[in-house]
Amino acid sequence: MSAGTVSSAGYAAAEPFLLNVTRYRVSPQGWPEGFTLRVALIADIHACDPWMPAERIRQIVANTNALAPDATLLLGDYVVGSKLGRFGRKVTHKEWGSALSGLRARLGVHAVLGNHDWWEDIKVQRRRSGPVKARTTLEAAGIRVYENDAVRLEKDGQAFWLAGLGDQWAYYPRNGLPGRRGGNFYYTGVDDLPGTLAQITDEAPVVLMAHEPDIFPKVPERVALTVAGHTHGGQVRLAGYAPIVPSMYGQRYVYGHVVEEGRNLVVSGGLGCSGVPLRFGSPPEIVLVEVGGSAPVA
Repeated sequence: MSAGTVSSAGYAAAEPFLLNVTRYRVSPQGWPEGFTLRVALIADIHACDPWMPAERIRQIVANTNALAPDATLLLGDYVVGSKLGRFGRKVTHKEWGSALSGLRARLGVHAVLGNHDWWEDIKVQRRRSGPVKARTTLEAAGIRVYENDAVRLEKDGQAFWLAGLGDQWAYYPRNGLPGRRGGNFYYTGVDDLPGTLAQITDEAPVVLMAHEPDIFPKVPERVALTVAGHTHGGQVRLAGYAPIVPSMYGQRYVYGHVVEEGRNLVVSGGLGCSGVPLRFGSPPEIVLVEVGGSAPVA
């Protein structure tokens, strides 16, 4: 093994302990002139000791609060996956929920669930219905959880809608473990995009929270911004390319700010790990998105 290989392997093991703040400015078509909304995104915590213990989650909370967002949006996968759990100690729901309860934002803290939050409970998988434990944990922490819901909020006299989609990969296939056939993912979701958007009753702009970004091709122009997690930015990226992406669209929505036909999507690289406790070329990040406005993101 060469020295370069050893160095790369060491960095991949160390990268999960890093923490970046990534900033985007997004100017959607039709966004109200003079209206600026700052949203912080926290995705894919995957609470697990030693990579994501409660102490580290509290530090992430403190760093997020220091950004002074108008709203903090949690994008799912709070629990560790079964594979990664074999490498370390699972952090209890009480521990990570208590840590997240410290989040503060002017317009509140809002959350959707991710696939691992659904997959962790075999009873939920068998009966094909929630609630899942992650939801009750978040609600006990004072955090509102959205599952095909929308709420009208207001900042400085300007209204906007915040919508949250149910998870698109909530259930394993009935005939076994999740897998891929012909490039298609065979999961059953609890998402209802038309039903979610039907709750919007006026022309105020819409911000949509989703765990998986794969919903984006179906999101209409009516939605100013869609935010998602799930991909971990590929978790391992070599020269910007991710060999493995948990998306039916491959590299298309793996990471960052994506604009298609005037519609805006921001995909967070997330914070934790899935499968193996390694990251390379995709360090953990808190994301701050400034929607509208012309001043630099501070």
